[in-house]
Amino acid sequence: MPSEKTVYLPDKNVAKNAHISSFAQYKEMYQQSIDNPEEFWGEIAKQFHWENPINYDKFFTFNFDVCKGPIYTKWLDGATTNISYNLLDRNIRNGHGDKIAFYWEGNHPDDYSRLTYKKLLEEVCRFANVLKSKGIKRGDRVAIYMPMILESVIAILACTRIGAVHSLVFAGFSADSFSERIIDCQARALITADGVWRGEKYLALKSICDQAMDKCAKNGHNVEVCFVVSHLERVTAPSGVQSNQSNKTPMQDGRDIWWHDVVPQASTSCYPEWMQSEDPLFMLYTSGSTGKPKGVLHTTGGYLLYAATTFKYVFDYKPNDVYWCTADIGWITGHTYVVYGPLANAATSVLYEGTPFYPQNDRFWGVVEKYKVNQFYTAPTAIRALMKFEDSLVTRHDLSSLRVLGSVGEPINPEAWMWYYKLVGGEKCSIVDTFWQTETGGHVLTPLPGATPMKPGAASFPFFGVQPVLLDESGKEIQGEGEGYLVFSRPWPGMMRSLYNNHDRYETTYFSKFPGYYCTGDGARRDADGYLWVTGRVDDMLNVSGHLMSTAEVESVLTEHRGVSEAAVVAKPHPVKGE
Repeated sequence: MPSEKTVYLPDKNVAKNAHISSFAQYKEMYQQSIDNPEEFWGEIAKQFHWENPINYDKFFTFNFDVCKGPIYTKWLDGATTNISYNLLDRNIRNGHGDKIAFYWEGNHPDDYSRLTYKKLLEEVCRFANVLKSKGIKRGDRVAIYMPMILESVIAILACTRIGAVHSLVFAGFSADSFSERIIDCQARALITADGVWRGEKYLALKSICDQAMDKCAKNGHNVEVCFVVSHLERVTAPSGVQSNQSNKTPMQDGRDIWWHDVVPQASTSCYPEWMQSEDPLFMLYTSGSTGKPKGVLHTTGGYLLYAATTFKYVFDYKPNDVYWCTADIGWITGHTYVVYGPLANAATSVLYEGTPFYPQNDRFWGVVEKYKVNQFYTAPTAIRALMKFEDSLVTRHDLSSLRVLGSVGEPINPEAWMWYYKLVGGEKCSIVDTFWQTETGGHVLTPLPGATPMKPGAASFPFFGVQPVLLDESGKEIQGEGEGYLVFSRPWPGMMRSLYNNHDRYETTYFSKFPGYYCTGDGARRDADGYLWVTGRVDDMLNVSGHLMSTAEVESVLTEHRGVSEAAVVAKPHPVKGE
């Protein structure tokens, strides 16, 4: 196993053509991003369309110190734009209309399709017009509970088109959890599908949504309209399993509407709603240590800049590359690195519906070979699970197209890193072990392909505009080598702005422990070479398969059982799931 001093240099072929091709270039750009953020991000902002121009006198203001007043962060305040316009119309105007935006790969290998930028814009406008026809307008919240299908991306961007705030919930959450999130954000509309196959497992999404909407009604909140994609009848069911579930989809008159009954005939043109840079774009619920989910709120202009820039540099994306992030769109990784970041760069991505293990345990590698994927981004949990199988499942596929391998969700253990680097990457790929959170909006600590010498398991160095600090228990800064609380002393453009309808909790959770700093809730250590290693949560949270859940949340589920009066939950190391 490599020691902490083991360093792997980027492959010469990766470095030679990389956007950032040396560590010296990274350091120079990083320093500029810290010393002169207006100039650094202002130059990047010129690539995008602003309906009301950016006022450089009000480019960037913030307060991180609770002792000095309310916590706030503002980027490009006063400028207006529309993200769907920048992701679609702008790219089409730049000549990318016929470029593939997404290759969709279904759960079953026989199911696949593709969508160009031009067609994606048409479908987004159609559904945006349908939302408007149902009275959904700027600022309204729309709940989305969807599988990994193209309509999910269309639904997200249609909300963005008209200024509605989307709130995705991973389509694996229970009806109870979903209803709690719908009620908290007061969603007027819900978008789902009849059902989905994950491997050989069938999930009846619409009936979960029905249960959730019933619970909402009992608590005084009525979802006005529910759009349902008929997905099951167009896909291949796992062999030996009958797929007649679509006949059983319950639809409530006056509320539930089949997507195919209203979207195809809608107009393909929808004028974008111009949004203030600090207007809400989406909210995404993350577990809190009290058990009540927190609605992390992201806004428009700064998030666009940060998603686009982290995607371009961290994955070293080039115009003809094919990129694949395996994360579900229901998580922040899916928001930033399946939808917003790639489309902002006119990228071609793979959108995959299934699991790594269906129909065989080499499905990931088969998909990489099929689409000649150049950048592959997945979780350490998946890597550890796939390591258990024989090497031939990897080596029988041609993975020579790969250039960058990414890891997300939790620190990757050195053993998994080495397997990924040697077997999957053939010792030719750069590995980007990205540290970030739902709250950060995008990568905050990460190696850069071609620039950063890699240490297995290290998150390495900060991304542009990010200023990490290590503090001891008393709040004193740790200089040089050492271990402590990982905090940040200034905001970057993609950082969350608040917790929905609960700014007090936002200030208490992230800013009260160390005034003047955003507290991540993670510990980290800095080694003799200045590399940062994230050591894990310092609060009462579990990191299971890269997903944070609070011990309180798990305890409350256990105590619902009539045989359990009290429960206590502690984290236990797990070889595949992390904890």
